[in-house]
Amino acid sequence: MALFRLFLVFLLSGSLSGHLGAQEWPAKAVRIIVPFPPGGGADAMPRALADRIAEKFGQPFVIENRAGAAGNIGADAVFHAEPDGYTLLAAPAPPLVINRLIYKSLNYDSTKFVPVTVMGAIPNAIYVHPKVPVGTIPQLIAYAKANPGQLNYGSQGSGTTSHMTCELFKSIAGNLDITHVPYKGTGPALAAFLGGQVEMMCDNLASVLAHVRAGKLKILAVASRKRFPTLPEVPALDELLPGFESIAWFGIVGPPGMSPAIAERMSEAVREAQKLPEVQKRFANLSAEPIGNTPAEMAAFMKQEIERWGTVIRTADVKVD
Repeated sequence: MALFRLFLVFLLSGSLSGHLGAQEWPAKAVRIIVPFPPGGGADAMPRALADRIAEKFGQPFVIENRAGAAGNIGADAVFHAEPDGYTLLAAPAPPLVINRLIYKSLNYDSTKFVPVTVMGAIPNAIYVHPKVPVGTIPQLIAYAKANPGQLNYGSQGSGTTSHMTCELFKSIAGNLDITHVPYKGTGPALAAFLGGQVEMMCDNLASVLAHVRAGKLKILAVASRKRFPTLPEVPALDELLPGFESIAWFGIVGPPGMSPAIAERMSEAVREAQKLPEVQKRFANLSAEPIGNTPAEMAAFMKQEIERWGTVIRTADVKVD
């Protein structure tokens, strides 16, 4: 009996210690690793939230860019970090749900990350350089069929949503012969696109829309089921290719073994920050819809995304060399 009581005290003390640890978090600076370079939505969205969350907790929330390998380098760093809540990953879909479906081997298992929240989502769109003599999706399809192998499209890297969106478009539009040119992030890809080194790109509105409005690039359609409110003249791809949808969403996760209580605190902090007018303005400037769901809701969403992108990968026969 005495041994049982001692064992019970041990269990209770361990449980209480973990609970108190979560209540005390954060007691120092928190790193949020972004596995892509500055210059795109993956970097801009957590930056829009970090300062406001830091004000809430009274501790710095520092954005750290660790780019490379379609997000795998940064994701691997967080996966192997201490699960104390002081290293988090803010990433789009590829390292969270897509890469495990297209890479033969990874040094991390994305299904074991601890979900925190989906910060928001931005519609992808299809763009062309002004030198391409088309102004609509039907014209682009006709031009690509008449000039097989003559068009190139740039992406943030193999396996990214920009890559996947263009491959899905090529497949659904009739197996178009358009060559993929991968870059190391949005910044380099966009620079090549603006310079005319590639003629086409599929990326989110946050990354490209300013250049469209400046007349440097042309937008042909948004990759959503409905037209985007601030671009009513631009058709949704679903109008032209029924069932086509591709959005860029951005989530926060923690390393395997991180306390669910810490995930809940961080998720709540994101939702609170998204209510602030300055954060709402920054999301609007990104053409982003705030989401801020709970860890449980994010977990369910990620399962759905694995199924959805798995279908895309099989349909478009996406492969990573």
